[in-house]
Amino acid sequence: MTTVSEAVAHAVAACADEVFALMGNGNAHLLDALSRTDARVTAVRHEAATVASADAYHRVTGRLAVATTTYGPGFTNAVTPLAEAALARTPMLLVTGDAPASGPRESDVDQAAIARATGALVRHVNPAAPGKQTVAAVQESLVRRRPVVLGIPYDQATAEARDATVPALDPQLDLPEPREEQIEAVAALVGDAKRPLVLAGRGAVAAAAEVRLLADRIGALTATSAPARGLFGGRRYDIGVCGGFASPPAADLIRQADVVLVLGAGLNTFQTAFGTAFAPGAKVVQVDLAARPTHASVGLHLRADVGRTVIALLGALEAGETPPEPWCGVAHEAGERDLHHVRDTGEGVARDGRLDPRSLFTYLDRMLPKNRQVVSDGGHFIGWAPSYLSVPRADATVLVGTAFQSIGLGFPSAPGALVARPDMLTVIVTGDGGGVMGIADLETVVRLGSSTLVIVVNDAVYGAEVHQYGSQGLDQDVMRVSEMDFAAIARGFGAQAVTVTRPTDLDWVVQWVRHGARGTLLVDAKVSPEVVAPYMHEMAEQAKR
Repeated sequence: MTTVSEAVAHAVAACADEVFALMGNGNAHLLDALSRTDARVTAVRHEAATVASADAYHRVTGRLAVATTTYGPGFTNAVTPLAEAALARTPMLLVTGDAPASGPRESDVDQAAIARATGALVRHVNPAAPGKQTVAAVQESLVRRRPVVLGIPYDQATAEARDATVPALDPQLDLPEPREEQIEAVAALVGDAKRPLVLAGRGAVAAAAEVRLLADRIGALTATSAPARGLFGGRRYDIGVCGGFASPPAADLIRQADVVLVLGAGLNTFQTAFGTAFAPGAKVVQVDLAARPTHASVGLHLRADVGRTVIALLGALEAGETPPEPWCGVAHEAGERDLHHVRDTGEGVARDGRLDPRSLFTYLDRMLPKNRQVVSDGGHFIGWAPSYLSVPRADATVLVGTAFQSIGLGFPSAPGALVARPDMLTVIVTGDGGGVMGIADLETVVRLGSSTLVIVVNDAVYGAEVHQYGSQGLDQDVMRVSEMDFAAIARGFGAQAVTVTRPTDLDWVVQWVRHGARGTLLVDAKVSPEVVAPYMHEMAEQAKR
């Protein structure tokens, strides 16, 4: 006899290699069945980390994200990262226990309604054909690029599956293709452009080689969204991140572009610097799987796969004997200097006697191995890592939480990156506020990490709120928090740890790297709350409007 839980487990294992889990009554039989499949199950410490880690795993590998929790509070604990996954369009299967098919108990909540409110899809299995139902849910998630919450009714988890068949997943996704007239229109625009810019996001990572070729073909400067940093690494005319994390000279060049070709980037408020990134007269073309333009600046929108669109554009554009020099030499400086790193490196120690975070991340970039991936939580400090820490490839920046503008998902998402790429140094950046929220999964980080550096940007305040609202005169008492000793906490979890109050204290990090960067080292960095990230000035101005 094959039970419903066993059929679901076999279907999950047929579609995915990794599952992130926390056990409870509602998924105990599923996890028991998964233990007898080829799928690897990574146990985490809080339900938020099941979904956040699965999301991070997808962002690094491009593979299906799979998570599982129990019903009730196990499911509701995972709602914030589920909303993030829905907004970020992450294909994910979240298998949860659910209320009995015979009717809800007094402790049950309407999980389907909660899931749908986040933007996720909801499906349930039953004894008729649970394997087929699971594969169908996975297929729907991949095609629609949305999380699917798959419920196992509590009273059916051990029922016999009348049909235990697990069909094969269709590997050919029906991705939209651009129309011929759209390609002709875009080719005409970029062909006539005097100052073209190619802006690539996570949706362009799979077609990185073709995108780089297209940029060379049309003589474009290139930039990326923060999560796609590294896509144009080594290209002479790459100017780094677009939007609020752009360096001042890069932002100036971006505003000079007359045609902006946006490939697989969502153009959110941060990527567009609250609508100020592009010149008012710039012609903005967006290629994305979204059904409609994601920003008001878009004049031409192609709902199409980026890779297929770029290949079609390359076919439509004439290839000259030599690629044109971008912007007829106007952007010469971009070819001679790494404009992304033309930034204020700080004073080492700020006026209040605490570390200058700009200096902290400048030093870290120099002293750490270049073969690294960066996982960042949300908060005021989110501007430092994408601005100062370079990455070697386009899938080496993980920012789970930015779509929903959440904090507290740094530690919960990190296990997904650690599982996805265990052979690379993982740098986890979190704040003191968000770090405490997700502290349970520091244990998971220590358990999984073979080479992990945790940076806690500890300024004893909720910085975004202080700089955005405290600057307007709002009461700051609730925005300030007690300064915690994260080094002591980390040692309790089994990590190495050091408290850094001066640049010379970073010698601990240098020695850790020299000895192989093994295990987990947490740096409790006592930074100044007075140093404000440039993007925060934009937010503060926006809040006043």
